[in-house]
Amino acid sequence: MKKTAICFTEDGMHVLEKLNSAATYAGIEKITAYLSRNDDTEYEGFLRPEGTLSDWVRDRFKEHSAIIFVGSVGIAVRMIAPFVNDKLSDSPVIVIDDTGRFVIPILSGHVGGANKLSLTLAKLLDAVPVITTSTDLHDAFSADVYAKENNLMIRNREGIKKVNAKAIEGKAITISYKDYPPKEAVDIIVTDETDREYSLLLSPKPYTLGIGMKKDKDIKEAEETILNELNKLDITTDMIYAVCSIDIKKDEKALKSFCDRYSIPLIVFDSEMLSRVKGDFSSSDFVKETVGVDNVCERAAVLGAGDGAELILKKQLLKGMTLAVAKRRI
Repeated sequence: MKKTAICFTEDGMHVLEKLNSAATYAGIEKITAYLSRNDDTEYEGFLRPEGTLSDWVRDRFKEHSAIIFVGSVGIAVRMIAPFVNDKLSDSPVIVIDDTGRFVIPILSGHVGGANKLSLTLAKLLDAVPVITTSTDLHDAFSADVYAKENNLMIRNREGIKKVNAKAIEGKAITISYKDYPPKEAVDIIVTDETDREYSLLLSPKPYTLGIGMKKDKDIKEAEETILNELNKLDITTDMIYAVCSIDIKKDEKALKSFCDRYSIPLIVFDSEMLSRVKGDFSSSDFVKETVGVDNVCERAAVLGAGDGAELILKKQLLKGMTLAVAKRRI
């Protein structure tokens, strides 16, 4: 997950400097730090927002970056208000006071990961994490966290509140997987389709995307191209189990940006693993000479989908990239 922070005072700058220093020491990726002040002084380690603060926040929401405000909760709430849309897709938002004493997740605590990130930031700063989510405070089961951690698609979002409320009351939560059909009503059922009674229906995500890409592919163009191909297949991003590619593309910005924005895992394989995948795949001598395997997108999609995978979209030659889709056997 990409993490960006913004501060407004010298004290806030000190908090972010301390945070990034501690992150470096702990071997954690540093946070991209911005400074919003009415002066022209350049400060090492800090970027300046382009446009207004509202523009900056809008752009962070578009890229689904975690947003950390070092300042008051009031500033954060006013800035994010126009862009808050959906608890299952909003960017995680965290506030740290400019003395670095408290770390407060205020948006997308569970699915977005704000609560978990807040605990990490608080540890780095030796600060107090202020978690207000009921399931966390009661140390209770959380349906949305369960779905996220198990990479499951939420089919009826209204069921989250019902199940979580029951968990907070200390009542047992029953879960059934499709291989073990329940004889009676359950709280959560994990299956593709069912005629049984349940509160929350979760489904395994059925598809993997295999992607090959030229170096430094334009981020926006890559996203638009991927979404266009998915739209042709009536596949939405919440149905994608993983984006799969070759290991030399693990740091490709366009790939990472797409996966971060839509909260999709990126899985990469080395050329030897891809070469061992059995199937009828397109072959390119140029690709083999360049990366060590004759096809990246089809082989990666099938390998990422696991045993019994079906290649439902063979290699598509697109603008500076290739794409294939496999369906998992679930």
